[in-house]
Amino acid sequence: MAYLRRNRDREVMSEINVTPFVDVMLVLLVIFMVTAPLMQQGIDVNLPKAKGKELPPEERLIVTVKSSGDIFLNDMPVSLSELKNKLSHLSKSNPEVFLRADRSVFYGLVAEIMAEIKDAGIERLGLVTEPKRE
Repeated sequence: MAYLRRNRDREVMSEINVTPFVDVMLVLLVIFMVTAPLMQQGIDVNLPKAKGKELPPEERLIVTVKSSGDIFLNDMPVSLSELKNKLSHLSKSNPEVFLRADRSVFYGLVAEIMAEIKDAGIERLGLVTEPKRE
């Protein structure tokens, strides 16, 4: 009889144990905090430093020239001849292009790319640099 009486004295616990849930959420938070900076996309170039201010992030056309001479239009590799054709189609919707060139790229190649951009009908061309730290 004592055994049956113990079962009757016990009440059903209706609380949920949230400790494992909190542990999992904290682990996920740490994982996302560590991996978020690594997910930044783009082409790695060593920009020259100059005085200026940061550009606002908006929808824009960016031509990137890597130190190897490879040319990219918004993260897509293009040749010099393809660049003019693609920009001429895009010049009516977005007449502004930003040029990012690695500091080790020869000036002649940068000047040639700038001429192709102007020939494509782009009215405004900006050169992107890193802010100079004093």
